[in-house]
Amino acid sequence: MLPDYLSKAVPNPVSNRAPWYKNTAPSYAGVFLWIAFYNSIAAGTITRGTLTVCLLALAAAGLLSYALYYYVPAILGMKTGYPLYVIGSSTFGTRGGYAMPGLLMGLLQVGWLAVGTFFATKFVLTALGIEAKAGTMPFIVTGVIWGYLMAWIGVMGIQYVARIATFLNFIPLLMILVVFVKVSPGISGHVPSEPNSFVAFTMLLQIVIGFFATAGAAGTDFGSNARNTSDVKWGGLVGIVAAIMIAGGLPLVSVAGARVMMPNVQGYNYDAVVSGIGGPLATAMFFLFTLASIPPACFSSFIAGNSFSTMLPGVSRMGSTMAGMTVAIILAVSGVAENLVGFFTIVGASFGPICGAMAADYFLSGKKWAGPREGINWAGYGAWAVGFFVGIIPFLPVSKEVQEFSQPAVLYSFITGFVVYAALAKAGLEPKTVAMPR
Repeated sequence: MLPDYLSKAVPNPVSNRAPWYKNTAPSYAGVFLWIAFYNSIAAGTITRGTLTVCLLALAAAGLLSYALYYYVPAILGMKTGYPLYVIGSSTFGTRGGYAMPGLLMGLLQVGWLAVGTFFATKFVLTALGIEAKAGTMPFIVTGVIWGYLMAWIGVMGIQYVARIATFLNFIPLLMILVVFVKVSPGISGHVPSEPNSFVAFTMLLQIVIGFFATAGAAGTDFGSNARNTSDVKWGGLVGIVAAIMIAGGLPLVSVAGARVMMPNVQGYNYDAVVSGIGGPLATAMFFLFTLASIPPACFSSFIAGNSFSTMLPGVSRMGSTMAGMTVAIILAVSGVAENLVGFFTIVGASFGPICGAMAADYFLSGKKWAGPREGINWAGYGAWAVGFFVGIIPFLPVSKEVQEFSQPAVLYSFITGFVVYAALAKAGLEPKTVAMPR
């Protein structure tokens, strides 16, 4: 007997699918145009590397994200029409699939909701001229209102958000270009204060791929809306590789330029550059960044609710979404969600080995979906456990040298997940497959 999440799964028919430029590319581009991606991308990177090194790192991160984390899940989604939680039942088993990637995807979305709530709250208060400090009453009240409103929309009105999401992508893109033009005279004067090209390069790989890891696995869902392999390829190349270069590269060099020509800019965060511009333009930008944060917040709450309600059918979607948002709000208003690099490391450590194990399963199965496997697939769980440990090495009490050379941990966790899954599968730890109902 298959569990409900498999027995009731219905593949998305080809007649419901659309070209890559109508779904995959704009959706992924919107992920990278969210300010949570690039707000801290210059911190610890441009101080160590030249802008050429940093831009090369962004290009490498984009290609690795596309080739390792997105392509296989997207191809499997395109070939089968099934979403991630169904496809994952091969790599982790019919019972194992409840936790991974099913519930884990929902739990990590709570983290993304916390990050989004923190930034939206900060930008609203900054635009209003109120001190945007976590833990203060204005911050708490604004965070609570924003968070629960986004959760409600994610459950009740996600279809309306989806219709305007593509157009809202142009708001942050336009603002990125405006800031770039304003600070471009100072870009050529950038000089790293602590030259270390290796650390700059690997840190950028970690930041970008760690940010993308869950979205890469979700490529299965995007792939299920693709008509053919060409849609999968072009949707990824434009929506991931090109978007990373634009949404990551322009803010990164803008921070470098602002540090040279604007003495009032302190720190290396992108919002500090916007504040440094000052005047009505900066105020308008903070409001517009908040507006552009609506689709990511609503989509995260929708994915979290979908994950919980699918894997725990006895819990209502609204109830599980609001419960997840409550945790997210606490993390946001307390300031915990401000540590973006640390959060990206955890995300990468969690989903890096999942993507690696899925890729190994794909190739061992003859580049196709093997189908659900009985019970728990210990090859998948073993691969995840070892890969997760590798991914969190930067968090362990190790020396600074070990921390630096353990990056990009998210990439190493993918490789570990791939190798361990292949080894355990060859050792006979893959259960037999079960037929899906027609």
